[in-house]
Amino acid sequence: MTNENIRTYDVIVIGAGPVGENVADRTTAAGLSTVIVESELAGGECSYWACEPSKALLRPALLRADAVHVPGLAPAVKGPLDVAAVLAHRDRMSAHWKDDGQVEWIRSAGIDLLRGHGRLAGEREVSVETPEGDTVRLRARHAVAVCTGSRAALPPLLGIEGLRPWTSREATSAAQPPGRLAIVGAGVVGVEMATAWQALGSRVTLLAREDVLLPRMEPFAGELVTERLREAGADVRFGVSVVDATRADDEGGEGGEVRVTLSDGDVITADEILFATGRAPRSEDLGLDTVGLEPGDWLAVDDSLTVMGVPGHWLYAVGDVNRRALFTHQGKYQARVAGAVIAARARGERLDTGRWAPHSSTADLEAVPGVVFTDPEVASVGLTVREAERTGRDVEVVDHEIGLLAGAVQYRPDYRGRARILIDRDRQVVVGATFVGPGVAELLHSATVAITGEVPVERLWHAVPAFPTISEVWLRLLETRRDS
Repeated sequence: MTNENIRTYDVIVIGAGPVGENVADRTTAAGLSTVIVESELAGGECSYWACEPSKALLRPALLRADAVHVPGLAPAVKGPLDVAAVLAHRDRMSAHWKDDGQVEWIRSAGIDLLRGHGRLAGEREVSVETPEGDTVRLRARHAVAVCTGSRAALPPLLGIEGLRPWTSREATSAAQPPGRLAIVGAGVVGVEMATAWQALGSRVTLLAREDVLLPRMEPFAGELVTERLREAGADVRFGVSVVDATRADDEGGEGGEVRVTLSDGDVITADEILFATGRAPRSEDLGLDTVGLEPGDWLAVDDSLTVMGVPGHWLYAVGDVNRRALFTHQGKYQARVAGAVIAARARGERLDTGRWAPHSSTADLEAVPGVVFTDPEVASVGLTVREAERTGRDVEVVDHEIGLLAGAVQYRPDYRGRARILIDRDRQVVVGATFVGPGVAELLHSATVAITGEVPVERLWHAVPAFPTISEVWLRLLETRRDS
């Protein structure tokens, strides 16, 4: 870059999703001039095509699933959901796919916003192609933070473009329920969208290559979710993959039904097909080659969120794009760490890199909480039994049926659910927890605190849960362990 028409800031952030906004907020609060570059909507994937719209679709379905089993409520809630009202609520929660509110917040925080596609153009330099076709050149005195997130990854299926398939974006923003929806993928997106659209009137066929749903979690989680999906009318199939798929053209040119051939020889038809088969980094057109990195790769970082392999401690990758933990809440946590690191280095301070230091992103390695908003809910943090075995950790496994609790029966008389904690035998602290059942999402933070704070199990006896609540499961888990 030449010196002509270059705008200089202390910090340049590429990506105005929750992660980029939080990095910029922290650096601006530290007195560093900051600009965010955004090519789509300020607020990012979570606000418009992921967290917010998906939970807006799911909340009515989950609330009805609970209410229909509560004495006195069943007659009032047994009818179908008001689809138009649910979709209208989804649209409100997605701000009707307009980012005026987010833009107002960015500007009120003292952050500059530049619309356009940003690409690295060498050390501490970014080139931005604006919607008007102009090129704006930016230079950072201290840091460039890449917060571009991830996108849905489609499988290498021949002719997949002609299918006009749904990804998570179409699944959360569709204008109406498809009559028949085929979902390929057994992970979080697949099971959540199966739950939502089945409840909204679609006939869902969920195709899992594995032999269980939610394969990265404890097996009982997927088993309980499968049971409820089938009770709701979904067709859940295991051990199958798509070997061929075609979409017929209808007379209006909009595209007719999708014909899907499976690995077991069966053929199914659907009006829409959703591929929920993983995520890929948004880094393919980011100018990574100008700083010696490979376009399209995940960006490896150290615990300060500094990109490894790039000298000078000026390039950071925060959130999904670094692949440490693909959750919005973890990305925002990383953003707080990255902001502290950038500010400290700008002041010439030495970083405090201790395990619990503000300059070390460790929670995305040890205690990552996640909730799957299905019926029943699945909430987990820390290790599973499989992960403990893989890493050679000696753990004690303690299970308890949540439905035996008075608080659970008050919540839902037919309550079905299970809790599991993993206890490190040597250190006598909880290192993993999984809860499955209606309403268990609110149990998760207590488990996260126990794991992150390394609370001794004997001390947990003195954390008294209120009666009658589902949180009493903590006491029952400790009693089960004592009595075993």
